[in-house]
Amino acid sequence: MQVRLTTPLTRQALAPLHAGDTVLLTGTVYTARDAAHARMNEALDRGEPLPFDIKGAAIYYVGPTPERPGCAIGAAGPTTSGRMDKFTPRLLDLGLACMIGKGKRDEAVKAAVVRNGAVYLAAIGGAGALMAGSVKSCEIIAWPDLGCEAVRRLEVVDMPLTVLLDAHGGDLYQSGPQAYLQSLT
Repeated sequence: MQVRLTTPLTRQALAPLHAGDTVLLTGTVYTARDAAHARMNEALDRGEPLPFDIKGAAIYYVGPTPERPGCAIGAAGPTTSGRMDKFTPRLLDLGLACMIGKGKRDEAVKAAVVRNGAVYLAAIGGAGALMAGSVKSCEIIAWPDLGCEAVRRLEVVDMPLTVLLDAHGGDLYQSGPQAYLQSLT
């Protein structure tokens, strides 16, 4: 099934999704990798606000390359999501609705996704130029000293993604290989 979603995201919009579905995402997406997640966690510990409204937000684990002439952004392929696992349940509990990246997530993240009616979506690894084609604007909104890991606000149109973890406990890393093996018999 292919679904069109627009940010900010709601539990109701995400509830019909299942692991393996494809999504075309439009709207505002924030970028944050390891260093930005550490700073967000520190800000929360100090009782300070995050640099963006986390409720219904989508975070893309990406460190984009500098834009080329006439483009909003350079290559924008996903980074390995597991590096953010220690920070993710807290953000999900605060209202984060969607994470975009690549790779498996730990059990605490999976439980937080279900608990909060969220999703984890896969961007195509190794296809940074394809992903960048969906980005219409890019603006650094926090921690420019982090370089490519600064928090950015992206405006995206029809970003092609696949549901890896759904709000019902579905995990494409488990169901995908099982379905493939069953198809061989």
